[in-house]
Amino acid sequence: MTDFLPALIAAATAEDGQPPFSDQSLVDHRTGVRRLITVDDTLGAALVTTAPGDTEAELVVHPDARRRGLGERLLRDVMAAADGTLLVWAHGDHPGARALAERHGFEAVRELLQLRATVEPSSTPLPEPVEGRASTSSATDIRPFRPGVDDSAWLTLNAQAFAEHAEQGKLTQTDLDARLAEEWFNTDDFLLLWDDDELIGFCWLKVDGGLGEFYAVGVSPQRQGEGIGRMLVEAGLNRLAERGIRTSNLYVEADNEPAVRLYRSYGFANHTVDVQYRGRFTDG
Repeated sequence: MTDFLPALIAAATAEDGQPPFSDQSLVDHRTGVRRLITVDDTLGAALVTTAPGDTEAELVVHPDARRRGLGERLLRDVMAAADGTLLVWAHGDHPGARALAERHGFEAVRELLQLRATVEPSSTPLPEPVEGRASTSSATDIRPFRPGVDDSAWLTLNAQAFAEHAEQGKLTQTDLDARLAEEWFNTDDFLLLWDDDELIGFCWLKVDGGLGEFYAVGVSPQRQGEGIGRMLVEAGLNRLAERGIRTSNLYVEADNEPAVRLYRSYGFANHTVDVQYRGRFTDG
């Protein structure tokens, strides 16, 4: 990673309450899938996709340099690099980002909710999935992810569970390896639900500081409606409680009504909203 980026990310995160770039954008930057565009050297940065197709970008200006027009300049540079559709995430949907998008003809096309809840210490046993299928039995168990052993099974299930998700469903072995190498990764926080030798669900937690994130929760499409999602959320909350974590967060698409209902039933409430904006531009 370019030397100045960690400090810029840290400053923006401290000011805004959340990071300016997603984990996947940073992975893509390290692997060359996204290129870096800067303004005034280290005061503003954007990570922009390089592959053919829709251009995707995330951008940030250092908190000490905001309201000087740097965001405007940075967005113009990103627009100049796009040929066709440009998708830009505004994490936190700040008023300045909305105004900038409006000035340049962008429209909001996706909303990603960040929800938070208090984690209560619990010794409640994990709920059983809904009865009615012979395979949902005592053979069902939750155990930690095993790097190098469970990779293929997890990648297959993740692709199936998030087949219509623009980012999560496209994760590759390279993307998985990058996450396994992160300082925050803990195998005991990556919970897999097996039915005999079939992987049917997972709950991946990310503990960073005092915040425990439901990084990804997935259920096999063939096993929807059995209460497996609730079982996984319960397992995740119990794991966070075991670790002494008292605040949990997660990201969920605003239009994913079943998932939003599930999380709200556990006390998750709105914290911030990320908005993806779309515009169309022609290079040159």
